[in-house]
Amino acid sequence: MATAVIDGITTRYEVIGSGVPLLMFSPGGFDATLEKWSTLGVYARTRILHHLSQKCMCIVFDRRETGQSGGRVERVTWSHYVEQGRGLLEHLEIDRAHIMGGCMGCSPAMAFAVAHPGATLSLILWWPVGGAKYRINGHLRFAEHLAFVKQHGLEQVVALARSSSKSFGEDPRGGPWVSVLRRDAAFADSYTRLDPERYLLLVAGMARTLLDRDTAPGAEPEELLRLEIPALIVPGGDATHATSAARYLEECLPKSQYWDMPVAQQSEETAPARLVAFLESVEATSGR
Repeated sequence: MATAVIDGITTRYEVIGSGVPLLMFSPGGFDATLEKWSTLGVYARTRILHHLSQKCMCIVFDRRETGQSGGRVERVTWSHYVEQGRGLLEHLEIDRAHIMGGCMGCSPAMAFAVAHPGATLSLILWWPVGGAKYRINGHLRFAEHLAFVKQHGLEQVVALARSSSKSFGEDPRGGPWVSVLRRDAAFADSYTRLDPERYLLLVAGMARTLLDRDTAPGAEPEELLRLEIPALIVPGGDATHATSAARYLEECLPKSQYWDMPVAQQSEETAPARLVAFLESVEATSGR
């Protein structure tokens, strides 16, 4: 694995395969490590990374605050995740790439296209998160962390992080910086010296920013409606990946294709071929 320092934060990444560049924002919620493309649920079942890397230069990475990437205590927004991806492309000296997101990775992927349309060849949005249940459960997760901080203090957050391997999603008490607290002693030390009241306000604001709607978060509909970028949407169908969120993106993205395939039929036989066909059609149309 390689690392790059982007805006002062270390990013762990890997480049797999060769061909047209495909920047891949990892699935896995607040535990979005690059391994999730090969080990998590539908991504493991369809072996999507394996097949895409036969055709593309797949750029996978640990999102900041996850895995072996670093972090910084600040009110993290979708824009922060976008700039991590953009900084990684700059590090690799890549001007334009196809952009793919899985699960929560769809939100920074669409935000990337809004912020950097000239650098975005196309969008693939696989199982975008969203829906009322997703928003409600997400806010509950942040609330549980805030309650733990109020009752026990920041030092106990660090102690909890070091006593477990669980992610923020698995044990919300550890908070969104839990993986960095577990690995980085200097970061953990500075974390314990933060003003608790200011920290509580920051995290409450972060939750409201990232989970601000009952459909797919990441970009405003008015911004998406102006995008003239080819997009392929692969719908999920559960409490985290509401089908309504995928349909919303179909409505908002003018050049979108909606793969109306039931989740049970999204298989290794069907899914990689559909994604590769989409990418090849974009390449043929662009004349690259």
